[in-house]
Amino acid sequence: MTTKKSARLRFSGTRPSYKNKSIGSPEQPAVKKTIAIFMHHPFCSIESVNGVIQALSPGYNVRIFTKHKVPDGFFDDIDMVVFPGGHGDAGSFDHLLRANIHEVKKLLKRGGRYLGICMGAYWADSYYFDILDDTRVVQYIKRRTADIRSSYGTTLPVVWRGSEERMYFYDGPTFTGGDFEKIATYANGDPMAIVQGSIGLIGCHLESEQSWYQKKYMQAHWHHGEQHKMLLQFVADYLLEESQMALF
Repeated sequence: MTTKKSARLRFSGTRPSYKNKSIGSPEQPAVKKTIAIFMHHPFCSIESVNGVIQALSPGYNVRIFTKHKVPDGFFDDIDMVVFPGGHGDAGSFDHLLRANIHEVKKLLKRGGRYLGICMGAYWADSYYFDILDDTRVVQYIKRRTADIRSSYGTTLPVVWRGSEERMYFYDGPTFTGGDFEKIATYANGDPMAIVQGSIGLIGCHLESEQSWYQKKYMQAHWHHGEQHKMLLQFVADYLLEESQMALF
């Protein structure tokens, strides 16, 4: 995605702690789980990372890691790794993940969750992390019945958990083959968001922020943070199994 604002990583309000702390009522204490978000601008962009932080930090502790080698033990208490979207070719994967790919795979092997948004969803495919069972991640714009046929930032009509929405889209994927739970669909019925075991993949950008909607025809489709809540609920319900947590 492109925005007119300079790209700077930011936390909203109190910076999330890397240490576990309780959430919920005193009668029902809970422990915040910890997520690690990959950032390398522009491939997994600062704008997308900022949006993910805005969406998920109310429920989870957040850490950031980059293409550089993480310290020993960095992933030991991580419950979910997040690969967001951005600009660039998915083929940049080998260069960007060379230092940490084995640590990420160890996390997933021991039961850690994977959330991929746009670029991050492509990286779940067999050409990259190879973590899906018989499912391929393909460009939606190349599908014969797609309602968009070229790569640019816009909004598309989707059905998200039974509700009709418009969501920010920039050459995101759809998913073919294999068994998975379909959470959302594009206008033509192709899957837009799926869950397969401990893996959640999303083609559109629920983490989008207001600055992404600067084009006049898009301004009316700014979601005022409601899609951040949808993303948080998606993670709680399908990946970190916290459907009992009162998020809103």
